[in-house]
Amino acid sequence: MLSFLPPTPSDMMETIKTKFKQRRKALGYTQAKLSSRSGVSLGSLKRFEQSGQISFESLLQLALILECLEDFGGLCEIEEKRFESIKEVIGEQHDN
Repeated sequence: MLSFLPPTPSDMMETIKTKFKQRRKALGYTQAKLSSRSGVSLGSLKRFEQSGQISFESLLQLALILECLEDFGGLCEIEEKRFESIKEVIGEQHDN
């Protein structure tokens, strides 16, 4: 993948499933233990770690147990100011 291209949904699924699996292992959870603690079926967890497919509710349940639920709070935040050009950035800095 070229780094200047935005990630595709498939790219993001791959990244998210990998990060969740790494976090599970870092916290010392087996798939069975995480399944039991989160209420997400073992089959769903295994499918998620293999394919990235999971319901949003189950993903949030896993995030809660893996102590990363707050990471979802920043999704889709509205940016206060977007610059249209470098001139706006430079002009903004000189006004301060």
